[in-house]
Amino acid sequence: MKLIQIDKARYRKHLNYVIITCIASLTAGSLGIAQSLIALFPDPSGSHFHWNLTGVIISAVVIGLVLNKIKNNHFMTEVTYVWQLKKVLNRINRKMMKLKPASEEGNVNAMICIHYSYAGSRLLWELDDNTIIMEQLALDQAALDGLASKYNVNLQAEDFEASMLDQF
Repeated sequence: MKLIQIDKARYRKHLNYVIITCIASLTAGSLGIAQSLIALFPDPSGSHFHWNLTGVIISAVVIGLVLNKIKNNHFMTEVTYVWQLKKVLNRINRKMMKLKPASEEGNVNAMICIHYSYAGSRLLWELDDNTIIMEQLALDQAALDGLASKYNVNLQAEDFEASMLDQF
């Protein structure tokens, strides 16, 4: 997955719209479904927990299906890209305990994966205005750059391929 620059204002606007729409749909859908089920199948004991839970589950599944259906829509371009990037970065982070020792031993693929993780994290944190740990990221990047120069490796985020993670 290639790292691309995203229009921050457009991304935030579309993400907020998706979040608000999902919250409103979940609320309206779960209440509507639950109330319909309660009206159709009243419980003499007065406990309607199972119908309320059923309403939430059905609404969540429908929202998930709708999001999956529209993820390739032009409106969702930035939001979908960020979701996919987060998925890749999570996969890298799960492998980080193996990647770091391998990079210290000179494994080029491990260094590329870590470099991509740092570059992708920087992109995400800037989009979300989460600059609190950027200093630590800069320190980690400097340490990785030191390893790269030690082993005479040129690190480019464009060289990353998800299949590289399979060896770790």
